[in-house]
Amino acid sequence: VAVPPQPGTDMTGICFRDQLWLNTYPLDRNTVFDYFALSPFYDYACNNEQLRLRSIHPLDASQLSKMSGTEYALSEVLEPHLFVFRKQKRDGPEKTTPMLTYYVLDGSIYQAPQLCNVFASRVGRALYHVSKAFNTAASKLEKIGSVDAENDTAAAAAATDQKTAKEVVDIKELKRMDHILASLQRKLPPAPPPPPFPEGYTPPNGAEAEKSLDTPQSENEAAIDPIVDQGPSTKRIK
Repeated sequence: VAVPPQPGTDMTGICFRDQLWLNTYPLDRNTVFDYFALSPFYDYACNNEQLRLRSIHPLDASQLSKMSGTEYALSEVLEPHLFVFRKQKRDGPEKTTPMLTYYVLDGSIYQAPQLCNVFASRVGRALYHVSKAFNTAASKLEKIGSVDAENDTAAAAAATDQKTAKEVVDIKELKRMDHILASLQRKLPPAPPPPPFPEGYTPPNGAEAEKSLDTPQSENEAAIDPIVDQGPSTKRIK
């Protein structure tokens, strides 16, 4: 069995969980430290362990502030799902230096990665995807260039056939449009009858109508429309 690394080193790749303990004791702010002390992340040389040996609650801030050295503090609590422990070095009652952060998520204990490691991982992942995208684009451009070279020779041979093909296509399109227009005309309803003549107007008979069509009107004589032309506006009945 491999020996676990010493607490304080990079242990972001491991996780601790004791299902038997969780089935016996529910996690809350009073029992979570005892559960955390079972994990390989716990340093037995901390001040909290000295308080446990003296039967004092290991998270008692009034007692920890009187000591110096490494200690664990419960910084965030969201019972019963999330508990965040901060490992820090105490140099005085009001002076502490953060070292590492651990969190208990639904009974599983993890070491939180440092911010610089998170940034390095995200930047490395972004550079990988950008490099992969450039390689894919370059390979596609090479294929397009080879295809264009092959198409240039075929385009010269097909240029002579484009004019005749275009004329054939235009004739087909013209016939298709004629067929569409004829089918639409057959679907249209018949033309409505002409409107009735106004009251008091007598239409000319056939002979007079033909005569009026054969004899052109003089330039001085204007054709009078019984509906539109009603004489000067001064004589109109208001």
